[in-house]
Amino acid sequence: MLRGLYTAAAGMMTQQRKHDTVTNNISNANTPGFKQVNAISRSFPDMLLELTGVQGEKAKRIGILNTGVFAEESLSIHAQGDLSDTGRASDFAIMSDIEVPGLTFDASGKAVAANGDVMFQPQVFFTVQDRNGEVRYTRDGTFTLNEEGFLVTSDGSNVLGTNNARIQFEAGTAIENLTLTRGQRFIDSRTGLDTGRQLLMTLVENPNKLVREGNSKFRLQDGSSPVRPVDANDRFEVRQGFIERSNIDSAQSMVDLISALRAYESNQKMVQYYDESLRKAVTEVGRV
Repeated sequence: MLRGLYTAAAGMMTQQRKHDTVTNNISNANTPGFKQVNAISRSFPDMLLELTGVQGEKAKRIGILNTGVFAEESLSIHAQGDLSDTGRASDFAIMSDIEVPGLTFDASGKAVAANGDVMFQPQVFFTVQDRNGEVRYTRDGTFTLNEEGFLVTSDGSNVLGTNNARIQFEAGTAIENLTLTRGQRFIDSRTGLDTGRQLLMTLVENPNKLVREGNSKFRLQDGSSPVRPVDANDRFEVRQGFIERSNIDSAQSMVDLISALRAYESNQKMVQYYDESLRKAVTEVGRV
């Protein structure tokens, strides 16, 4: 009986995690560059039950017992988000469609190679430096110029240039006077001269190896997916005056939210059933 109680409790914890994941997605539906997260569930290993110890009889196979389910990991979906025209010179959005020979990626950015391996589409990111001096990657291109002329993100992280240094303009420069070219170089829109600053765009071979941090930033794990600066053969574009919206499917998220709630309630009723059965076993059957 207790096995069923543990199985139902494991189901409740799994659905609680799914619920939390979906609500986090919904709350970030309007966050620029946010990528949807899916909670992946797996079952615990099955147990083979056999009846043994009966004198003069061989062991008899009873069957297989499933011991429950658990939320193993959270998987980010790095599919391209829609672009929103803001008209602000300080907003930048990435559009990327990186091709890998021999692979065709689906809408979620996943493909299956000929040998059966699951592959994820490489993605392009802005390269920034956080307040601790660590390199991070983001698709949120809502930038501003601070008082010192540094190009920074909405949370104050410095945007890096192709020389791996922080991008800085002369103090007092208005970002409205800067235009980004197709080569990700900034030119002075008043004079047409190149400012000598260029965005460092980084291509991540497997974006699912990135570790999610706050404020739409990601970091690399040790020994994780290789990264490199983009080259002329990579299919991508950075558009000024746009932001990339989150790739959340709001309608599907509401369906997933209701599904997780119903599954949680079902497991909850099973826990209540087992609790009531144990109470009767102690208070009523015990008296007999």
